[in-house]
Amino acid sequence: MSLALVQSRALMGLQAPAVTVEVHLANGLPSFTLVGLAEVEVKEARERVRSALQNAGLEFPSNKKITVNLAPADLPKDSGRFDLPIALGLLAASGQINAARLAGWEFSGELSLSGQLRPVRGALATALALRTQEQPARMVLPLGSAEEAALVPGTEIYGARHLLDVVRQFLPVDPGPDTQADGWQRLQSTPPPMPASGPDLADVKGQAAPKRALEIAAAGGHGLLLVGPPGSGKSMLAQRFAGLLPPMDVEQALESAAIASLAGRFTPAQWMQRATASPHHTSSAVALVGGGSPPRPGEISLAHEGVLYLDEFPEFARSALEALREPLETGRITIARAAQRAEFPARFQLIAAMNPCPCGFAGSTQRACRCTPDQVARYQGKLSGPLLDRIDLHVEVPALPPQELLHAPPGEASHAVRARVAAARERALARQGKPNHALQGQEIDTHLALQDAAAQFLQTAATRLGWSARSTHRALKVARTIADLAGSDMVGTAHVAEAVQYRRVLRGTSL
Repeated sequence: MSLALVQSRALMGLQAPAVTVEVHLANGLPSFTLVGLAEVEVKEARERVRSALQNAGLEFPSNKKITVNLAPADLPKDSGRFDLPIALGLLAASGQINAARLAGWEFSGELSLSGQLRPVRGALATALALRTQEQPARMVLPLGSAEEAALVPGTEIYGARHLLDVVRQFLPVDPGPDTQADGWQRLQSTPPPMPASGPDLADVKGQAAPKRALEIAAAGGHGLLLVGPPGSGKSMLAQRFAGLLPPMDVEQALESAAIASLAGRFTPAQWMQRATASPHHTSSAVALVGGGSPPRPGEISLAHEGVLYLDEFPEFARSALEALREPLETGRITIARAAQRAEFPARFQLIAAMNPCPCGFAGSTQRACRCTPDQVARYQGKLSGPLLDRIDLHVEVPALPPQELLHAPPGEASHAVRARVAAARERALARQGKPNHALQGQEIDTHLALQDAAAQFLQTAATRLGWSARSTHRALKVARTIADLAGSDMVGTAHVAEAVQYRRVLRGTSL
C-alpha cells in the first residue's frame, strides 16, 4: 500500500486539535516533500526521520517520491511531535508494518538520529483532548511524556523508549509476548505521591495584621498588596501564601499541570501543588500574559489556580502591569495573532509587594526617609488607579523592632490557618457556588446579606474616602469573606469596618 494515515495531535493554546499525517509513496524522482502549514522544526523532521529509520535498521524508501501532508492544511503545526507519526506512516506506506493495525491509535514524539524517542511538551494537554473525544483512542508517547499524560484518568497511554519498541507492536505478524521490549509499557493513571509541604507561616514572627490579611485573601480569593520598608517580611509572607490555600481538586490540578506541561515546566513534584510564579520586575508584558508565534502561556497562566507574586511592584513596566487588568477580572487571557488565536486560563491570586517610597523608609521608625513628597508621589503614581482598584486588600507591613524579632514566640502554623480558610471557602461555595471575589453584579446583592447598620456605615465610608463603584463592591466582597471566616450568615458593621481598613489609599495616588 502506497498511502498510509497516522493520527496525531497539534497544540493550539491549551487545545490539542487532531492531525492526520498522510504519507504517500509514488514513482518518480526521489524526493521528500512535507506540506500542511508546518513550522521550520516540523520540516526538519525529514532529516531526523531519515536518519532514525536507517540507524534503527529499517528501510527508508529513498527511491520513491515521498509526500507527507499534515491535515488539516490551515492548522499551524510546530515542534518535533510529528517525527514519530511520520516515521510510522513511511513504514506503513512501504509495507514494513501493518497499516490496518494503526487504526485507533495516536502517536506523538520527537526522534533522535539514533531512533530514540525524546519527550515533547504539552503531553497533558494532549491527553485531556484525548479524553474528551467521542471515540476512545490509545496514545503512544515517549516515556517521559507518557508519565505526564497518564495523570489524566480515563485514558489509555503507552510509553516507548525507541522507535523499534513502537514498530514491534505493529508488524504484519503479531510478535508475541516473548518479543515485547522493556521500552514499551502501558502507563497506569496513578498520581505521584504528594510532596512535602512548603514554607510554614509559623516562621513569621509578629505581623498580626498582614497575617490576618493573608487569611482573608486566601479564604475569598482576593488580591493583596503588601506595602512596607525593606526587610519587613513582605516576601516571606508572600512565599507562604500558597500553603494557606485550600487543596485543589483533580480537575483543577489537571488544568494547572497541563499549562505547565505546555511550557515544558511540569515535574511530578508539582502535582496537586498550587504554584507560585515570581517573575522578575524586568519582565515584559508578553512574558507576563503570554504571546509569541505560536502563542505560549505567560506567567499569569503558569500561576493558574496558584499565586502570582510581583515583588517591587512599581518597578514593572507600565504596559506589563496594565496588561493584568483584564485577567484579574475575567480569569482568562486571549492572545490574538494574525495567523491564530489562543486562549489560556489565568485564575491566579495576585500578591504584590512594594516599598512606600523610592528609598523604602517612608513612615518607618527605624530610619529616616530622604525622599521628597514629589518623589514619593511620582513613585507611587507608577501604579494606576484602575489597577489598584482591582486589588482588594492593601496592607502595611511595618518593620519589626529587634526585641520583638528576637524574642517573639513562633506564630500560628499554616495548617491551622488553612483549616479556617477551607471552612470559609466551603461556606461560600455552598451558598453561591463560587469564591467571594468572583461575585458579579446582582450576585453581590443576592448573597451579601448586609445588615442595615453595616450598609449605612459603608455608604458613609465610601463617600468620605471617594471610592469608585468598583472599590465599594470589592469592599463588600471582602466583608462577606470576613463574615464567612467568623461563621456568620449576615454581614455586620464589624465585618464592614475591618474590610474598609484594607482599602488603603497610597499617598500620591487617588482611588
